[in-house]
This record gives sequence, C-alpha cells and structure tokens, in this order.
Amino acid sequence: MKFYKKFSFKVIIRIVFILIVMIAFARIFGDPRLFFNHIILSIVLIVQVWELLRFINMTNRELAKFLLSIKHKDFTVNFNKSPVSESFKELNQSFNEIITSYKQAQIANEGQFHYLQMVVNHINVGIMSLENDIDIVLMNQTAENLLQAKGIKNWNILKGKHASFVYEINQLQNSGRKLVSIESGSNRTLSVEVNSMQLLGKTYKLITFQDIKDEIEQTELEAWHKLIRILTHEIMNSATPISSLTETMQGMLSKNGEQIPLSDLNEEIIEDLRFSLKTIQKRSDGMLAFIDDYRKLTKIANPKLEMVQVMELFADIKLLMKKQLDEHDISLTIDTSISDILLDRHLLEQVLINLITNSIHALHGRPSPFIELRAEKREQRAVISIKDNGQGIPKKEMSQVFVPFYSTKKQGSGIGLSLTKQIMYLHGGYIKIESEEGEGTEIKLVFRNQ
Repeated sequence: MKFYKKFSFKVIIRIVFILIVMIAFARIFGDPRLFFNHIILSIVLIVQVWELLRFINMTNRELAKFLLSIKHKDFTVNFNKSPVSESFKELNQSFNEIITSYKQAQIANEGQFHYLQMVVNHINVGIMSLENDIDIVLMNQTAENLLQAKGIKNWNILKGKHASFVYEINQLQNSGRKLVSIESGSNRTLSVEVNSMQLLGKTYKLITFQDIKDEIEQTELEAWHKLIRILTHEIMNSATPISSLTETMQGMLSKNGEQIPLSDLNEEIIEDLRFSLKTIQKRSDGMLAFIDDYRKLTKIANPKLEMVQVMELFADIKLLMKKQLDEHDISLTIDTSISDILLDRHLLEQVLINLITNSIHALHGRPSPFIELRAEKREQRAVISIKDNGQGIPKKEMSQVFVPFYSTKKQGSGIGLSLTKQIMYLHGGYIKIESEEGEGTEIKLVFRNQ
C-alpha cells in the first residue's frame, strides 16, 4: 500500500493542518484590525477538528455496521467499497469473510431445517413441540390430520378444540406415556408419549402420538378368537361325553321308543346307569372348576400395597413348598440384596407358589434339580427372579404361555401365568420369561420404581 494512503498518514496530515491553523490564529490573536481573520480561522479550525473526528470514527462506524449486520442477520452488506477500505484492507477483508461464513451457515441451516421439516411431515406419527406450555412451535402434518388442527399455534386454542387431549397431556406433566381417546371426525385411541427439556432458558415439551385404534381392535379380536376357541374346546370336551352318556342312558331305559318296564331292569343295567351318572358328575365338576378358574381371571382384587420384608417372605414360601420340594429332591436357594418391596403379600405369595410349582413340574427327571429365588435392584426397579435348570420352554410355545387356559401339563388349568401377568400389571410392573429348551427357565417379576 502506498504511504499516502495509510490511515496514520492521513491522520497526521490532518493534525498538521490543525497545528498550522492554530499557529496562524495565535500570531494574529489580539490584533483588532484582523477581527474577521480571527473568525475565519476559528471556523476553519472547528471544521478541521470535526473532519479529524469524522475520519477517525469511520472505523467505529464500519465496526458498528458489521456488528449490526450480524445481530440482524443481514448478510447482504459488504465492505469492499468502504471509505476506509484502502487503509484497513485486511480488516475489511476479514469482515467480508466472516459475513460470507455466516451467510453460508445460514443457508446450510435453512436447508437442514427444510429437510428436517420434510422428514418430520413424512413420518406417520404425530409430532408436536410446545414452548413454555403456550406456543406450539412445531406440528407435523400427521398431527394436524389426527387432531384436525391445521394452522393452530397456541396451546389454549387447541384446548378449546380438544379439551380431553390437552387435559391428559397436562396430567403427564414433563414426561410419561398413556392411551388417550379423542373424537376427531371419529373416535380415535392415541398412544401418547411426552418428554421435556430445557434449552436456552425455555422449556420445550415434545409430544408424540399415534392412532392405534385399529391395532387395538385387531388385538382384541384376536384375543377374543383365542378365548372363544379355548372356551369352545373345553366346553365341548365336557359336553360331548355328557351328551353321549345321556343318550346311552336313555337307550338303556327305553326300547323301540317306549320306556322299558321296571321288571326288565337288572343289576347290570343299574350298574351301567350308576357308572354313567358318576361320569356325568365328574365331567360336570370339571366344567364347574373350569368356570371357577375363568372367574378367578376376571375378578382379581386390587392389591393392598405395603412394605414387605423380602427375606421373611422368601422364608415363608420355602417353608410352604418344603414338602413338595423334598418329595422331588429339589434344592431351593433364596437370596436378596434388598430389604423390602412395596407389594401385596397375599397376591405375591400366590404368584410365587404357582411359579415354583411350575418349576417343580419342569424339573421332573432332571439331574441335580434346583430352584433359585432371588431379589435385587436393576435399573432402579425391584426384581424377583425364579430360576430353575428344568426342561425349558420350546420356542413354539413361548408365544402361548400367557394365553388363558393354555397349558402343556395334562392336569394344568392354564391360568397360572395369566394370573401372574394380571397381578404384576396391578402392581404397576410386568413379568418377563427367559427360557431355552433343555437349558432351564428364569422368570423375572419386575416391580414399579421402588
């Protein structure tokens, strides 16, 4: 850069001119004959000082211009034709590079935003983002269609359209999952999940939901088909021999469509009738027992939760099962790393007895049979596990183990695991089965957060 174009040179020249004017002003100061010269030199001095300040402040104005463009995201400005561009070429070049980088970053962000918006709108799950529980900052097309809420940007406005939906979301507060029923053209059942996060001093709530009414109806229909098939099978198994025996008894008491005389009855006929009546009674009792088992499945009382000492519970179960375990030469070990669990003792005793009984049957004929009863904490949840080295459950039967009245045992009622599943559900937990055929089975009872 040429010397005379440097910023410092231009400042020095202006200062020199100011000094010359000041010297001239000093030489004529006090001479009344040169009064108008005083005025002219004063004006020239003021103009020179103003020009010096204006020239120096050019850099500040350029810097302010640069910062304002960043603040307002105005990336159309450039500094190539700046009045000080010759003096501060490198600085202005840096300004232009920063502006260009910001501009490219903004274009990239806009592109990513539109791409993300396109992806979100193509997802077959309703997605909604709520800012500070007031503003709806995001709602994809699926959510708009499910709620028939196109263009709604305020949570309170949505509340006026779907009060029950908004109420259920508010009940979940910052996180949770539940099923919500709404009316939007037709009755819908939504599976809703809520998650929250803090970002830049604002609270964002992400709400995702999906219409699962068809899936629920399909599952219910399949469940009904299974239940009806099982009920029909059990009833037919009992009703068929009863009907057959009744017809046989009528045949023994009639001939050519007419009742035989009492004199024709003999000991053999009477014995056959007694045998048939006993069989009918036995099958009738079996049907009553089956109906009672069905009643048990549909009438489980709500659990009365209390803190129960785990080791004491295990010791009582071991004592109750001691006779059966000794008869089959099975060792039962108990262990716990937690002191107590919130549960209904009566219901859980029933569950543990059923599961240990199942293990005893599975251990029939196995070498060195054993059962382990253990309680521990896993991921902040209490878990009770029953493990054996029995025959295991074949893969083809794993999907059927929780079906009511399904049993692989000849004398089994098929309600043990169904009852266990319902009891664990009432406790806010669930049951998990891990089994390999020939390798044994482990059943885990997972309770709600303790």
